[in-house]
Formats: sequence, C-alpha cells, structure tokens
Amino acid sequence: MRSYPLYQILLLCLLILIIDILAFYWLQSITQYISSNSIRTAIIVLFWFFTIGLITSIIILKIRLDNIHPARKQMLISSLYGLTILSFIPKLIFIIVISILHFTNFVFSDKESLIIIPLLGLFAGFLPFLVILYAILKAVFRFKVHHVKVKCSLLPEKMEGLRIVQISDIHLGSFNNRYQILERAVSIINHLKPDFIFFTGDLVNNFAWELKGWSSILKNMDAAYGKYAVLGNHDYGDYSKWDSEDLKKKNFESIKYFFKKINFKLLLNESETINVKNTPLAIVGVENWGNPPFKQYGDLKKAIKGVESLPFKILLSHDPSHWNEEVAEKTNIALTLSGHTHGMQAGVNLKNKKWSPIQYKYKHWAGLHKQKKQYLYVNRGLGWLGFPGRLGMRPEITLLEMVR
Repeated sequence: MRSYPLYQILLLCLLILIIDILAFYWLQSITQYISSNSIRTAIIVLFWFFTIGLITSIIILKIRLDNIHPARKQMLISSLYGLTILSFIPKLIFIIVISILHFTNFVFSDKESLIIIPLLGLFAGFLPFLVILYAILKAVFRFKVHHVKVKCSLLPEKMEGLRIVQISDIHLGSFNNRYQILERAVSIINHLKPDFIFFTGDLVNNFAWELKGWSSILKNMDAAYGKYAVLGNHDYGDYSKWDSEDLKKKNFESIKYFFKKINFKLLLNESETINVKNTPLAIVGVENWGNPPFKQYGDLKKAIKGVESLPFKILLSHDPSHWNEEVAEKTNIALTLSGHTHGMQAGVNLKNKKWSPIQYKYKHWAGLHKQKKQYLYVNRGLGWLGFPGRLGMRPEITLLEMVR
C-alpha cells in the first residue's frame, strides 16, 4: 500500500477532529432530551473515546510503520481505513443534513423543529453508517456473476458460444488467510463451465508471502481449453521499500512462479495460439501498462509478434487505459480484458445506470465498451485494497459469452 508523508496524516487527523467537533455540537441538540445524566455522560465519553482512539491509532501506526511486520501492517492499515470511513462519512452527512434543516427550517413550527430536526439529522447519519457497515461485513464477500453476451462480428463461426470467465484484482493479502471465502468463488467459477479462464492482474498487494496456502485453493479452477494470466501494477513490488534490488527480484520471481503452481500460463509480453474446434485463437498478454504515475512494462508490439494475421485475438492487459492508447483502432485485436479500477469499490450499478467516482479518472472503468468492431471489458475485481469493503460495487466474476 502507498505510504503517505506524516504531514498528510496529521492533516487527515485534523480533519477528523474538526468533523467530530461539529458532529458533537449538533449531537448535543439530541442528547439534551435525555433525562438521565449518566446516559448523557456515557454518550459523551464514548463519542470522544472513539475519536481520540482513532486519531491516536492513526498517528502511532504512521510513526511505527517501518517496525511492523508487513502482514500485520496491511491488516492494521486496512482496519483503520475502514474505521475512518465508517466514522467520517456518516458524521459528515449528519452535519450537512442537520445544518440544512436547521438554517432552512420553514416546514415545522419552532416547537416541532426543536425535536424533529435533530432526529432527522440523526437518521441521516445512521443510514450511511449501516450501509457502510454492510459494505465491510457482507458485500465485500458477496461475489456477483456478470453474464455478458459479446456480439462480435470478428468471431469465427466455429467459436460461437465460446465461454470466457474473467477474474481480476484478487489482492490475496487483503483476505488475511480466509481461504474459505475464495473457495466459494472457485466453486462459482467451475459451475459456469468456462472454456477459458483469464486473470488480469494484481494477484497480491505487494509481497510473495501473501501467497502462502492459496495454491491449494486457486489451482482447483477448471477450464476446457486453459487458464491464462497477466501481471498487474501491484505484482511488481513497486509500492514497498526493499533492502536490496535482489530481494525485490526474488519477491517478483516467487509471484511469477506461483502461477505455475495453480496451472495458469503467465503471459509476459507474449502470445499463445490455441486451436478451438480446429480454429486458431490467439491469446495475447502484456505486462502492466498504465498512464503515469503507473509503470509501462508492457510491450504490445513484442507480445503480438507472430499472431498479427490471425483473425481473432484476445488481449489481456491489466490497465484499461492501455486500450485507448495502443489497442483500439490501432490493432485488429477483437477483445481486450482489463481490471485495475475495482470500480473504486463504491458506486451505483443499476440496469441502465452505472456511476462511480473512479469514472472521473478512467473513461472505461467497468463493464463492456465497444469502438467500431473492437471490445473492451473491465472487471470490477474479486478482492479489495485499502477500504475493506464494497459499497454498491460487489466483487465480480465475469462470464463473457461470445456470439456472432
């Protein structure tokens, strides 16, 4: 995970404190109606105990970050991230709603507003609290299958009905050895009876030790014609400080070797041709390629060499921004599969409406996109990073059914 400078952490803590002071100011308009002094005192003590405890924990973690084991560090950062969101967002909404109701009160009489406005404000704060709590405790583990039919004119006739399962952004370190969770995902994948399984990067958060114990789970995925993978930006170890380049290299080699253990063919700027019903299909895989500050390890020209003339090609490329820059209308690759964005792990997914804050950074951030005869599909990710939840953006298993 990215390390933030101390001054940014202190600014965050100051912002949390300001929001809590404002929230406490308005909270007193509610607690004044509680007749018991002991209950009012308990509410005040608990309120400030949580605030001071959260701010202190954030500062201590930042100061001692380098002395904490990476596994425990990831768990603590993720937990504090979740607690911060769980505390900050509901209080912010509570402040905004109760302030608006208070200063624009024209519906209720003064007497009525003294009681109703604080209660409406409290409800406005509790509702997002419960939604975020659900996102952390439940939604993050509720895998959703997105069944998408891709009507592709470039698809050879004999490949009609080809079934492709795509998974992406597992981030195994975030699961903290909860193997049974991904066992369910593997069971769902096998039930879909895929012809191919494609993994589009970010197997880990940073470290090879995150892979311990997972091979026995992930190798159980079955596909009729094979399983293929590419690397994501987190698989290179670029987000951690290493004592030497040799240690970083060993970490990277261990991550690459893991794909052999789970029977996935890792494509490193290369391609492989598979005969599907006596018809050639080129599977092209590039290393991570993203717009700055992300590294550009990918080499599409090298990867596609030797299969340029094949009529149907599928590209695995972790970052969807690569499609616009080097693929769409610049090659004859029919289908590109990407991940990376996670759908920001928060947003709206309705039948005719998709929205997430991540769309202001990535033009193609989730779902199927078409440009002339070429397609891009962006998977929302199976795991999580940072915020330990998913708010309206459930972890995704994609089933792409290819039709002419």
